Amino acid sequence: MRYYLYDGSFSGLLTAIYQAFTRKERPAKIIGKEFYRENLFAEKIEIKTEAQAADRVAQAIKRKISARTLRLIYYVFLSEQKGAADLIFSFLELGFKIGQKLDGHYTDPTVLKINRLAKRVSLELHRLLGLIRFQEIDHGIFYAPLEPDNNLLPLLAPHFVRRLADQNWLIHDRKRQLAVVYNQEEWFITPLARFTINNTVQEKQYQGLWQGFFRSITIKNRENPKLQRQFMPKRYWKYLIEKDFS
Repeated sequence: MRYYLYDGSFSGLLTAIYQAFTRKERPAKIIGKEFYRENLFAEKIEIKTEAQAADRVAQAIKRKISARTLRLIYYVFLSEQKGAADLIFSFLELGFKIGQKLDGHYTDPTVLKINRLAKRVSLELHRLLGLIRFQEIDHGIFYAPLEPDNNLLPLLAPHFVRRLADQNWLIHDRKRQLAVVYNQEEWFITPLARFTINNTVQEKQYQGLWQGFFRSITIKNRENPKLQRQFMPKRYWKYLIEKDFS
């Protein structure tokens, strides 16, 4: 059995899919190199990422199935779910057979799984767009920490480039030790393990005012932590600067 090993990028995954269709074979597994464990019974095929091959697959998906399908598999890729690459490959196998009908083919278990995973990513993205809190630190940089369940930095970056185009900012995924950095010209994702936060004096004043306002509008007799957790899962609370939820 053959294992296709790719570099862990979305382009790498699309290249692996391109190679599988070109060779007319179905790999036993498509897996990122960092997650591969030696297997005596597997033939290891290392796939070199090729931008042109990846683009050909992306264009074929949009042309033969739909643009929505391409977005769905990207979201599933960002879910980092175990076996996501194999699920995506099976999904596209079906898609290239039935074409645009794939979008409504919910009776198929693979289609159902893909849509559920993509929805999970989409819901968390929607939550975080409203929950991310930037704070001004040294050198006039705006910093926002988070620990999402899914790898959302590639989806968050374009949104905040539009919203905060005239600021230097950094969104830090502490769970994955990655950060998206924007310098008013371009954004890029870089490894970032530790980061010391030194808030500006003005930022400390703003936080104090915001926390005071939050306390002043709280009606103690009507506090409902259970309802709060329903609308705002507790795992997101630690980075809300307006309230100490500890």
